[in-house]
Amino acid sequence: MVIQYILETERLRLREFTTEDAQFIVELVNSPGWLEFIGDRNIKSEEQATIYLENGPIRSYRENGFGLSLVETKDNGLKIGMCGIIKRDHLDHPDIGFAFLPQFTGKGYAFEMASATLTFALNTLKLPVMSAITLANNERSIKLLEKIGLKFIKPFHFPNDEEELMLFSNQE
Repeated sequence: MVIQYILETERLRLREFTTEDAQFIVELVNSPGWLEFIGDRNIKSEEQATIYLENGPIRSYRENGFGLSLVETKDNGLKIGMCGIIKRDHLDHPDIGFAFLPQFTGKGYAFEMASATLTFALNTLKLPVMSAITLANNERSIKLLEKIGLKFIKPFHFPNDEEELMLFSNQE
């Protein structure tokens, strides 16, 4: 299988997920930051992770031409996180999402890949408006979203969910 990279930065590469990444997904979605700021997806096995990949990122690539993708280091191909573009039913515009394993936070990787992904969305995919959502207490994500040029627009709730999120966008 020839790996096709979506984009590359100085230290990182972004590629589409495959079902062979299931074990990595189990680790990522059960990491402390994911559980605290994104929520428990009840993915505890490789089988559950495979279903998540098939019904989430892989379906999104087929239906939208983009989705959440695997972030790996260029020097040794180490899987360190995910970043990408999501089309959600209850948001007017696609949004950028990211998550990294705890041992790879605080090293500038999230900024490096999120800013490259935003540029890719705007310039290559020609998506004129990009959004992002995060919990109000996720200070690191808020700082990152502002650093890549997104601005806080308003508080946001998904239908039938009382949890308040913050909606960011590149367009006011």
